[in-house]
Amino acid sequence: MNRPRYTRRDFPVRLAAIVPLFGIAERAFSLGPQADRNGISNACECIHQEVAFKAPRKRVFDALTQEKQFRQVTDFVMKGATAEISPDVGGAFSIFGGVILGRNLELVPYERIVQAWREKDWDPGLYSIVRFQLNEQGAETKLVFDHTGFPKGAAAHLAPGWWTHYWEPLQKYLGWSLGTATQTPKYVRGPPVRD
Repeated sequence: MNRPRYTRRDFPVRLAAIVPLFGIAERAFSLGPQADRNGISNACECIHQEVAFKAPRKRVFDALTQEKQFRQVTDFVMKGATAEISPDVGGAFSIFGGVILGRNLELVPYERIVQAWREKDWDPGLYSIVRFQLNEQGAETKLVFDHTGFPKGAAAHLAPGWWTHYWEPLQKYLGWSLGTATQTPKYVRGPPVRD
């Protein structure tokens, strides 16, 4: 049997023909993008967090969408900060004393909230999208949260901010307003990692 003979000159040509296959194999067998413990994905500028609250979906929805209740939630982290929240789709909101601004894009009672959301210091006209999906889980509510479209590099401060300014005070509010002892939120996707 005659085997083809390769010379030293053939080696680079054959190697160049095989190298692209490694990239295809890597993509075909990769497990996809993974998020860190704060929910920051390295594949895109996005945040994904999941947290369970010992409260029905209606109570969680109302605490996030009703001005008076949201002020009580934020009093745990920013005592006296103003909150103006329209209850309507298309309506504006200004929370944490005007630090966060936006509009309600979708409000499905006790199920989903989608907002155009921005920090006041971002470039004019730049909005990100936040989505709060409220899933019933027995007597609890599992909140599945996604935040996309924010400025590159902002995830490092936004992700822990959701835990400290939303989920932890919301858990305290829900426990306090029920007259029960305050608990730490039950993290479905791991607690935040703070530097």
